[in-house]
Amino acid sequence: MKPFEKFIMRHGISLPIMTAVFPVLYLGAEIGIIASGAVAAGSYIASSSTIKQFQFSSDSKRFHMTRSEYKHIRIQLKEAKAKIKQLQGHYYRVRSISYYKQIREMVRISQKIVTHVQQNPRQFYLAEPFFYSHLDSALELTEKYTLLVGQPIKDKELKIALQDTRDTLGSMIGVLETDLKKVLSTDVEQLRMELEYAQMTLEKHNTQALPMPTQTDSEGDMENDRKPINSK
Repeated sequence: MKPFEKFIMRHGISLPIMTAVFPVLYLGAEIGIIASGAVAAGSYIASSSTIKQFQFSSDSKRFHMTRSEYKHIRIQLKEAKAKIKQLQGHYYRVRSISYYKQIREMVRISQKIVTHVQQNPRQFYLAEPFFYSHLDSALELTEKYTLLVGQPIKDKELKIALQDTRDTLGSMIGVLETDLKKVLSTDVEQLRMELEYAQMTLEKHNTQALPMPTQTDSEGDMENDRKPINSK
């Protein structure tokens, strides 16, 4: 279930509870409209929070993870998304097509890693360097390049620094691509196993579907075998 669907489910359950609690307290208990509203709002918050915790526990069990592990990965994903947005913010800060392409590629790869880990949190452990250092390095390099390219004076030393930063950004793309390959490795392996199983099933089906020789064909072969003997 997607986050938005979980949100709708929580509030779809909590809202009717609040709606039912308010008239019961106001008309039945006669505690006043303010107190009834406060208690009803409290029931809404409590039920929504309880359902959210249940969903969280259910997800962690589904991925065979502890609550603390799952919570830590969720935090890392949230931080990574914020850093990717910062990367995107550098798109149009410099007028360079090559620089724009580098940033766009880093953003594209980073988003793929985050998406795959979000779908299967256990893949986080295959890309820990991405979350702990590589994404930070990409962001720092981008900010450094943006700062340097914005300087009004472009002397020889600054131009060398800019070129070195561009080269390092290119290398950083390769590092991120390696992180993505690690995350995808389990999916590739699973796909390979599924293909092998499908091929085995198909070969077995084809073998069973081969036509068996009929009795007439067998008798015809026996008669043909006897002909040379009778002709003698």
